[in-house]
Amino acid sequence: MLSTIIALLISYLIGSIPTAYLFVKFFKGVDIRSVGSGNVGATNALRALGKKAGFTVLFLDILKGFISVVFLGDFFANQPHLLPLQNLRIIMGLACICGHIWTVFLRFKGGKGIATSFGVLLGLAFKIEGLNWVVGLLILLWLMVFLVTRIVSLASILCAIGLPVFSLIFKLPAFFICLSILLCCFVLWRHKSNLSRILKGQEPRLYFRKSVS
Repeated sequence: MLSTIIALLISYLIGSIPTAYLFVKFFKGVDIRSVGSGNVGATNALRALGKKAGFTVLFLDILKGFISVVFLGDFFANQPHLLPLQNLRIIMGLACICGHIWTVFLRFKGGKGIATSFGVLLGLAFKIEGLNWVVGLLILLWLMVFLVTRIVSLASILCAIGLPVFSLIFKLPAFFICLSILLCCFVLWRHKSNLSRILKGQEPRLYFRKSVS
């Protein structure tokens, strides 16, 4: 019981590290919540700092999710816990994503969780049979939508919807399918304003040549 709580708490704290906020604060001396979209995420960091810092933030946010389910999950594998190890990894991943979205270090106001969710899925793909195909399809879907529209939020939203659909098609474990539905709801909820702008044709498009400061 105690080891399960500790595992979830550490996962949450790893997810809570506000990478984009720290980078923009260090390199530009401003609060990322006051620039661009105001989102504490890699896309806004890319717009604020340029490609190099933006992609570094993206990598680190992905790494947070990967570390939580793979390395931290392996550490707790031999500890007594309440859930089967695979389910524990899934819950740890969810805790990490929640940390990114509701970071304790910024008064529970964080990013939208896309990069960290991808890191969690990438890590779980090493542990859940068949998930690697789902992750591969999601990457392909994201790239196709982004390259056609140049709208990051639209690509992320469609991938969020695709996650439970692909998970059902590939008959992944029921516990993971529940997570995929929950993640889809998280993403749609966090992108309410983006959806509104997309429907109005007002959502900003991302062109890397314009993002370099």
